[in-house]
Amino acid sequence: MTIRHNYDQELEQLRQGLLKMGNAVDGAIDDAVTSLAKQDIEQARRVMDFDDVIDQMEIDIEDKCMVLIARQQPMARDLRVISTGLKITTDLERMGDHAYDIAKIALSMANQPLIKPLVDIPRMAQMSQRMLKDSLEAYTTLDIALAEQVCLNDDEVDNIYHQVFRELLTYMMEDPKTISQATQLIFVARYLERIADHATNIAEWTIYLVTGQRLRKK
Repeated sequence: MTIRHNYDQELEQLRQGLLKMGNAVDGAIDDAVTSLAKQDIEQARRVMDFDDVIDQMEIDIEDKCMVLIARQQPMARDLRVISTGLKITTDLERMGDHAYDIAKIALSMANQPLIKPLVDIPRMAQMSQRMLKDSLEAYTTLDIALAEQVCLNDDEVDNIYHQVFRELLTYMMEDPKTISQATQLIFVARYLERIADHATNIAEWTIYLVTGQRLRKK
């Protein structure tokens, strides 16, 4: 009983570590998009500096997973818990990278008047962050229905991305002076679309954790 109890505690610590990393990534995404909308140089730099913290969280979680595998030699569902943790931390780290990329663009655009008010990009960010939070909630509670809803929500983010792309392409065609900034904003929208994809991955890994079946979004 004591050995199993200690093992369960270590698995809970793994889960808590993933949630802590997820909260950190969520904050980085929010700060990155805010720094872009407000053209806040210092906030953009803080996001970029914070990426090292997120990277270290990934390393710490990976190390913990490796130790658990080596020491406990888990089977069946326990192995899925650990392997899912490894997959989720990779998705979270990549989300953090995209927040860094957005902050880097915000920094480069800080002294330029925006060619248009930012409406859809912050909306994409909010939706992507909601997907991240819901995917982590689904992982925490083993809620397959919520995980499946996250997967469905990805289509809406994709639709907004295509809308933003078309709109910014029109700006570039009508005024070549907007090409540089419009291209940067398209990259931002693309990063947010990828963040939503990673949230979907987390939801899919949660479904795998519960069912043992790999399901890919159509």
